[in-house]
Amino acid sequence: MNVRLSKEQKIKVLNSKSIYAIMQQVLLRENKIRRNQEHFWVIGLDNKNKIIFTELIGLGAVNRVNADPPDVFRMAIYKLAVKVILVHNHPSGSTELSEGDNEFTDRMLKVGKLINIEVLDHLIITEENYASLADLGIMEKLKKSGLFEIMGPEKKELEAWKIEEEKKRAVDDYKLEIAKSLKVSGMDDVGIKKHTGLSSSIIKKL
Repeated sequence: MNVRLSKEQKIKVLNSKSIYAIMQQVLLRENKIRRNQEHFWVIGLDNKNKIIFTELIGLGAVNRVNADPPDVFRMAIYKLAVKVILVHNHPSGSTELSEGDNEFTDRMLKVGKLINIEVLDHLIITEENYASLADLGIMEKLKKSGLFEIMGPEKKELEAWKIEEEKKRAVDDYKLEIAKSLKVSGMDDVGIKKHTGLSSSIIKKL
């Protein structure tokens, strides 16, 4: 689920504090209705560290949320992000890292390395505080851990998955270009939808 950010929030990321300033607001908004659930977000960045997107990819229980590599990296591939920052909250109010947090981050680091999307940081946030694995030096340690190296069948599966996602993006981009041309030529939205298969909401934004 895409999280809408204001123009002011689509900043150049300088440090973990700037990310937390944004995600604290998002969490406070989400907590009005889902206070006792863990949320997991992915923030995509361009090569200048400017935010491209923020996506909520999972809602879990009080102390657990599940996310797989395709969930984490799909939007990054689609939006051509070259870096991502992972963020999840602890409803308990504690920013203490669990072994599961470290293991999950380690695995995403290795998958990101394989598909050329760098995982810069993983923030654990609450309504009042946060912890950054990069600030704590854990990201650098995980890069050198030697664990979760992607090899064999899983490596081939992930590489094939990335290629498939890139093909989907290319098809969608082509449809958008066709839709723009049809709109310029004077075709109405109903006709454009019939020819391209794009949704009415996307066509209206062209």
